[in-house]
Amino acid sequence: MKRYLILLLLSFQGLWAQVQFEAKVSKTTLGLNERLRIDFVMNVDGDNFVQPSFEGFRIIAGPSQQVSQSWINGKSSFEKIYSYFLLPNQKGTLVIRSAAIEFNGQIYKTAPIKINVTAAIQQPYDPNDPNAPQISADDNIYLVADISKTNPYINEPITVVYKLYFSYNIGITNWRELNKPKYNDFWSQNIDIKQLVAEEGMFRGQKYRYVVLRKTVLYPQKSGKLSIEPLALDIDVQLPTNRRDVFGRVVVTEGNKRVSAGTKTIAVKALPEAGKPADFSGAVGNFDFKVTPTKTNLKNGESLDLVVSVTGKGNMKLFNLPKPVVPNALEMYDPVHNEQVNTGLSGMTGKISDSYTIIPQYKGKYPVKPMQFSYFDLGSGTYKTISSPEIMINVLDGPSAADTTNVVASGAKNKILPTEQFKYIKLKSTLLAMQKDDFLGSNLFYGLLLFPFLMLPLIVVFKKKKESFDSDVTGNRIRMNNKLAKKYLSEAKKQINNKEPFYVALEKAMHNFLKAKLHIETSEMSKDNIQELLLSRNANPAAVNDFIALTENCEFARYAPASSTSIQQDFDKAVLIISELEKQI
Repeated sequence: MKRYLILLLLSFQGLWAQVQFEAKVSKTTLGLNERLRIDFVMNVDGDNFVQPSFEGFRIIAGPSQQVSQSWINGKSSFEKIYSYFLLPNQKGTLVIRSAAIEFNGQIYKTAPIKINVTAAIQQPYDPNDPNAPQISADDNIYLVADISKTNPYINEPITVVYKLYFSYNIGITNWRELNKPKYNDFWSQNIDIKQLVAEEGMFRGQKYRYVVLRKTVLYPQKSGKLSIEPLALDIDVQLPTNRRDVFGRVVVTEGNKRVSAGTKTIAVKALPEAGKPADFSGAVGNFDFKVTPTKTNLKNGESLDLVVSVTGKGNMKLFNLPKPVVPNALEMYDPVHNEQVNTGLSGMTGKISDSYTIIPQYKGKYPVKPMQFSYFDLGSGTYKTISSPEIMINVLDGPSAADTTNVVASGAKNKILPTEQFKYIKLKSTLLAMQKDDFLGSNLFYGLLLFPFLMLPLIVVFKKKKESFDSDVTGNRIRMNNKLAKKYLSEAKKQINNKEPFYVALEKAMHNFLKAKLHIETSEMSKDNIQELLLSRNANPAAVNDFIALTENCEFARYAPASSTSIQQDFDKAVLIISELEKQI
């Protein structure tokens, strides 16, 4: 009994050791500017490799594939490796999630790996190495945030201009934003830069080239020390080396540099309390205030628009306009707000207005009281107030307020006279009682009661169908391969603008098509075997040759230059060949 138990344990151990799929990394702790190599290693020829998302990393090379097979003392060993080179995008603990493969209808996944990313470290190089750069990117690239004013008042505009300075000795091929600046406690608006133009300028007493990357206008919303979180970039640079090519030109090497504009602190001054008007609503700048009616003489039933407007330069979108006060005989509706404001480097300029619709109720003359608008003038550092004149509204006809008062006085004291605006409101309602039927004994009750018994035969039939379907191993494999072929063909169409992912998906689609139609595995996919099996299924020899040629071209085209036209032609050709073979086999 003990011997059988040992044999059983050994057989289980053999099954467990049959498939190995794991992820290996070059290091688990690295600096923000260091590269990480990760290898996904398997001891079987797994299909449909699915890479992890690499969240927090950027792929700078890969995937590259290596396959090796050997025979030692009559035992065969197989190894396939997918390799990537990654660059971290942020500091902290990052997790590389599981990759997956498919083998014999089973899905295998790697264990997640934690990577600790520290601050960027200095990477020394050998000056005698001909491939070593002659200059370092550290002293030749700077990201600067130019701030127009560091001690403004609340709601006084300031400008932040981000400039990237780089010396004449290096080249820049690309850059990516790692961290966008955050403007907490500021009202902010970015100014569009239509085209990036390299200019010359002085920086730290030397001539540099620079590019303006971003312009932002800020309005501080509270006093005290406010922080502007930095803009950070990941830059691809070209650095000259000690080598020269056959034409005597300096050979450059590709490098990477991460720069930050640094956190900036703004000391914001509060607006003075001395002389602050009671009606001050937060306007800061230089303004003109007007109250304009569209008409002052009108008949009963007509309406007018009273426009309250402010024009000038300042925080136009950050304060409220004063509200007019009109007599009770004038019915005033909620305003329509309108803004015609442009934001430039110097701040907001333009016009804002509130338009009130006013409808008179009675004949007579009604004054609109003068209105006041107060603001803080940055030029003089004092508060200023602008007053509008009184506006007289003259209603030429209609009932007078005195006539209405006499009619009310002659009748009952608590009786309200009906007016035209309320004549359509109904004074009586016709409500119907809701009919409620008992659920017990209803058709729905008996239907729900009998429903489980009616479903039993269907459940039995469905179970038998499923058992028959699950027992058909060959048919399930064919259906799975058909499904995978369609899936990867659709994926290739989505990636038609990305060369390498396109050809990877196209190659997988063609391989799964062969598995579904010829009932073969990956290890049996040799050129001669595929050609023989397709011809034995009455396939057209020309279509077979085209299929094999396209399969061989997929691997070559992943690493060779290709245009969007040739990629589209390969996709159309693959669809045509698969369609023809589908009909012929």
